[in-house]
Amino acid sequence: MATDPVCIEDFKQIAEAKLSKYVREYYNSGANYEDTYRDNTDAFGRYKIRPKYMRDVSNRSMATTILGQRVDCPIGVSSVAMCRLAHPEGEVAVARACARLGRCFTLSTSATTGLEEIGEKVPDCLRWFQIHILSDRNMLTRLVRKAEDAGFSALALTVDSHVHGRRHAEMRNHFTLPAPYKLGVLEGLKSRDGMSNEEREGGWSKFVNKLFSSSATWDDLRWLKTITKLPVIAKGIVTGEGAREAVEAGADAVWVSNHGGRELDCVPATMDALREVVEAVGDRCEVYLDGGVRSGLDALKAIAMGARAVFVGRPILWGLAHTGGEGAEKVLQILGDELNTGMALAGASKISDISRDMVVHKSYYSSKL
Repeated sequence: MATDPVCIEDFKQIAEAKLSKYVREYYNSGANYEDTYRDNTDAFGRYKIRPKYMRDVSNRSMATTILGQRVDCPIGVSSVAMCRLAHPEGEVAVARACARLGRCFTLSTSATTGLEEIGEKVPDCLRWFQIHILSDRNMLTRLVRKAEDAGFSALALTVDSHVHGRRHAEMRNHFTLPAPYKLGVLEGLKSRDGMSNEEREGGWSKFVNKLFSSSATWDDLRWLKTITKLPVIAKGIVTGEGAREAVEAGADAVWVSNHGGRELDCVPATMDALREVVEAVGDRCEVYLDGGVRSGLDALKAIAMGARAVFVGRPILWGLAHTGGEGAEKVLQILGDELNTGMALAGASKISDISRDMVVHKSYYSSKL
């Protein structure tokens, strides 16, 4: 393997060799028999680009806006847990990479870095906070206030994880957040210091099931809207029905996601679910996507199908494992370069030129006999 990776697969192979089995299998596994985990990536191969040749693409821009804020490229970072298991600088390094490249960064509730630290060390980063409905409403309210105070500009409410998915690799490895790492987002809440020794010994799955509410409904999204002025994104939507319910409950945007195939197995790949969701919401809100994005051409396909922006998770962890913040930045740069080149070759000089008719399901080319 070359030491200078040129694509996301290179980063994956290098990271798998560098990370311990314990961490590697936590990052790179899915729920149950991993049908959705695999299909998320495979799904992009089911869609083909129909280029528009002989267009002037000499001056190109990938700039766009999400929730009214400018980004230099519509490929951002999704909420990934425990980044410091991949590199000591963890989420701070990822946020800095996003700031340098004009991308959107999403901090996970399960991050090993606190909201305040991100706000203090990377104040110029466009940042969102991924949040769950917690069993303890007071703790949730305090988390929202911390996000507001730390300069986060939106809340991405995960709606697809009422309980922890059955991940066989985690179960075999008895995975939990190893000491001395802490859940930085939760520090200072109810005298929490990340996880207590008792909680560590109980395992990650039990900790999550206790922390997150399994009784949450769309009324909880409505309630969340009453305690903050930040936009609330419904993250974890894979059906048109879910998208409509989210918008009716007050969601300011909808995020097509299946948690990277880590919660409910056998749900649709996000790329397959995208069209249904886009058609369900119409022009009422923006739609985002994560899950299986491994190239800039994947991003181009999703944007053509109606996604305003796409987000990546595991590739960022692979970049971190490679060379920390430099690796995370290189991952984002490669994805952006691939999108830029793809736009030029497909006949698009700006993001709005990536039109719906530029991508079709491969069945379009099947024999009609």
